[in-house]
Amino acid sequence: MRPGDTLTSIAGHLYHDRAAWTVLYWRNHHEIRWADDIYTGEVLRVPARPKRTPKAPSALKPAPQPVAAPAASAAPAQAAPDDTSYSGGVPGGAFGACVVAAESGGNAQVMNASGHYGLYQFSESTWVEYGGDPAEFGDATVAEQNQVFANALAAGGESNWAPYDGC
Repeated sequence: MRPGDTLTSIAGHLYHDRAAWTVLYWRNHHEIRWADDIYTGEVLRVPARPKRTPKAPSALKPAPQPVAAPAASAAPAQAAPDDTSYSGGVPGGAFGACVVAAESGGNAQVMNASGHYGLYQFSESTWVEYGGDPAEFGDATVAEQNQVFANALAAGGESNWAPYDGC
C-alpha cells in the first residue's frame, strides 16, 4: 500500500469498481481492525471478484463511548439481532459449530476467493440445491443460512463438509 490508498481506491484500481472495497475488506478483515484503518506498507490479500459484492461490515469505526443514562427505571432495550455474525445455536450441534469455526470463523457475510459464501461457505449450487433462494446467495441472514445448512444435513448428512473441515 502507498500513502493515500484506501480500500475504495484499491478496489477501483483492481476491480474497476470502487464499491467492491468490501471484497478486499472481508478477505483481510482479520488483519484490518476497521474498514477505514489501513496503513502504508500493509500487504492485503486480493481475491478474485465474486459474482456478488458482499455487504459492508456493520461497524466501520469504533463505537462511540456510551453516555451515562439517567437513573430512571425503564425496561431495558433489547438490541436487534445481528444478521452478520454467528452467536451459537447452529443446526447440527457440535458438528455445525465446528463447520462454522472452520469455514467462516463466525462471519456470516464472508465470501472467499472461490465464491463460497457465509457461515458454512456454501457454493452457489449447494445453496440452491438445499433450498436457498438464488437471489439471497451472498446476502442471506444467519437464520436463512442455518435453515439451508439444516436442509443439507437432513438430506445429505455431513458429507458436504466433513471431508474438508476435519469436523
